[in-house]
Amino acid sequence: MRIEFENQTIDFNVLYGNRKKLSIHIDSTGHITIKAPNGTTDAAVMEAVERHGARILQKLQAIENARSAPKTKEYQDEGKFLHLGKYYYLHELIETKDLNEDELKASLKKFYFNSCKKLIAERIKTYQTELKVKPKTIEIVESRTKWGSCSSDKHLTFNYRLAMAPLEVIDYVIIHELCHLTHMNHDRSFWRRVGSIMPDYKEKEEFLARYGQAMTL
Repeated sequence: MRIEFENQTIDFNVLYGNRKKLSIHIDSTGHITIKAPNGTTDAAVMEAVERHGARILQKLQAIENARSAPKTKEYQDEGKFLHLGKYYYLHELIETKDLNEDELKASLKKFYFNSCKKLIAERIKTYQTELKVKPKTIEIVESRTKWGSCSSDKHLTFNYRLAMAPLEVIDYVIIHELCHLTHMNHDRSFWRRVGSIMPDYKEKEEFLARYGQAMTL
């Protein structure tokens, strides 16, 4: 779901359950989850998000500022960068000879895009068969706040930085987005479906929350 607040778009998911009060949760990646009692109307959820809109935007801005903070990266042969959860010297990932820093950055980003595209294409086949779903399109994108997304028209996107994560974490994001093809919200049935394929999915979520900021260029 989404609302427009102060000329900005706030995207969020709703998780219904046996609880007395509605609460708003924003994780370290900027993902917003509204936990609401069973039977809560969409109008009530939207009103709650709008009522707390200023605080939500303030929190999202703080997360964005943290992500945008300068991080020292050594763009030289001995600089180390993540790929599939492990650190490699830059020259082990891309050709570095006779390239300046801007060219090295561009080449490394291209490497991650290509790696992610190949991994997603390979890994998604098994899980879409197991889940009996099929996305209309799949795209690799650059995003500061989302690891993956699923639109109402079955368009899936995946963050190129996933190529830096361990393979099982990549699999979790794939499963998560594929499950959205049949369950658009993060309700109980959605998480049951995710858990039926990956019972330890919470560990993968915790990994992304804890180490996601290190997975950047």
